[in-house]
Amino acid sequence: MKCVDDFRLRFGKRELVPIMIGGMGVDISTAELALEAARLGGVGHISDAMLPTVTDRRYKTKFVSIKQKQYKLNVHQADKSIVQFDLAQVAEATRLHVGKTMEAKRGDGMIFVNCMEKLTMNSPRETLRTRLITALDAGIDGITLAAGLHLGSFALMEEHPRFRDAKLGIIVSSLRALQLFLRKNSKLNRLPDFIVVEGPLAGGHLGFGLDWAQFDLRTIVAEVQQYLQAEKLDIPVIPAGGIFTGSDAVSFLETGSAAVQVATRFTVAKECGIPEKVQQEYFKASEEDIEVNLLSPTGYPMRMLKNCPAIGSGIRPNCEAFGYILDANGNCSYIDAYNRERALYPDARRISVKDKICLCTHMRNYDCWTCGHYTYRLKDTTRRNADGTYQSLTTEHIFRDYQFSTDNKIALPA
Repeated sequence: MKCVDDFRLRFGKRELVPIMIGGMGVDISTAELALEAARLGGVGHISDAMLPTVTDRRYKTKFVSIKQKQYKLNVHQADKSIVQFDLAQVAEATRLHVGKTMEAKRGDGMIFVNCMEKLTMNSPRETLRTRLITALDAGIDGITLAAGLHLGSFALMEEHPRFRDAKLGIIVSSLRALQLFLRKNSKLNRLPDFIVVEGPLAGGHLGFGLDWAQFDLRTIVAEVQQYLQAEKLDIPVIPAGGIFTGSDAVSFLETGSAAVQVATRFTVAKECGIPEKVQQEYFKASEEDIEVNLLSPTGYPMRMLKNCPAIGSGIRPNCEAFGYILDANGNCSYIDAYNRERALYPDARRISVKDKICLCTHMRNYDCWTCGHYTYRLKDTTRRNADGTYQSLTTEHIFRDYQFSTDNKIALPA
């Protein structure tokens, strides 16, 4: 019986263990998590979500307080259109986080950055360009374009000297999305180096509607593979979403996939950014505790734990400090929902907003517990302590289990 280690992800002459750890923000896929993946010979991701906020916490920069002071007189205004990010600071935050991570890299693997198009930051095109270009400047091995169609993202990088050197890939959830991306970028004579096909069981934001259960990862992967073969396009296909065991991974590798992208099991790794107290909530979760909802102001459905503190919170929007989801006109659907409830209950000390969540503040505080469909199985990957808590795992333990396990078995920690 084969295991994942019997296969290799090939980028030209370079061969890697075909395990890619997905990019989870905000700083959930930490540098430490990505560095372990690279050391072990696979591919790790860091996320570029809210990097000025992340670098304040990690490297003691002051980007958030500087921005907050600049726009402090706008805090109680409904109109957030004047709140802009300083592109030089966005670039410095990206350069700092990516650069420090790449300096620390060891091993034969690679480190990519996950870049969300839906992180619009009140200036979608220019902030995205800054993040992409600076990540390339800072020496990132590759960029995975996520949370959006990214029809113009390659064009934003085409003048960069590393545009054809770095590994650039796209996450899609349908063949149609891939076809749109390839058609839009055909004039650049630059194909993606890899395609992550993310199915309906993935964590966080989904590329499906509330009818997600009607779709199947294997079917979408087969459609993408057949299309690429018909078009004579040799691009590695990497399935993602619901690949919980090494045997799950092998079943995709045996049918032509180049690697697998996995994330849910790494949410309870010691190197993951999720606080240990919150990781225990992931371990304790049952299948009934997980839902797909429309609470995200991005407009995408999102999978999360029902009991996370973000749901129903009526926290005041803090766009002057954060504002990462503001669109090109300075709008965010959470702001609209908050102002509606505040108008209904003007004298209330606290209000509850049930139809949207403030993604920026709650993700920053680890109060928005996004998760994969199989999170309820995490308790079966570890041992329970005498006090009822669950034993946390190392990234190496989880990675090696994916790499070498067979027969749908999961290795428990010592």
